[in-house]
Amino acid sequence: MGTPKTYVVEHLDPECGPWSTLEYVAIATESTEAGAHFCLSSAPQGLHLPELLRDTKGLQVTHEGVEDIYRDCKDRVCLLDPAAKDELNPTDADVFNVFVFGGILVPLNQIQYVDHPEIRIDEHESTQMPFRYVKDSQGRPVMPEGMLELIKKDSDKGFEDLI
Repeated sequence: MGTPKTYVVEHLDPECGPWSTLEYVAIATESTEAGAHFCLSSAPQGLHLPELLRDTKGLQVTHEGVEDIYRDCKDRVCLLDPAAKDELNPTDADVFNVFVFGGILVPLNQIQYVDHPEIRIDEHESTQMPFRYVKDSQGRPVMPEGMLELIKKDSDKGFEDLI
């Protein structure tokens, strides 16, 4: 096996909300299980990480930016740019050690999606998600652990809670 891969998200927000927390926990957990590393770079000095995220194995948080961290090996860093003309290819794993998230995958035409899935809150209420999700073998949207509970909890909030 070659050099372990590192996946980087530049976290520029001064906060880390519950949705991002669940996403980051899922990425860190899956990266660690695969023998890879996960890093939040460019984290603001005052960033307060939720306890769940602070306790997540395999998560590295740094205030440094990607340009500084990988200054000496920029040729091994791949920016996953959604505007790129070339899609990421499995052979790119031989060229790059670090992948900075931006949104392009390989091959896109083979990934099964569900658009705007409806999430059942209870027998009388549901909510429609305004996003596209990768779907599992049963056709359900793939979400980080705890996301469905968060959606249900958010549905209990009144209008005053949202402003």
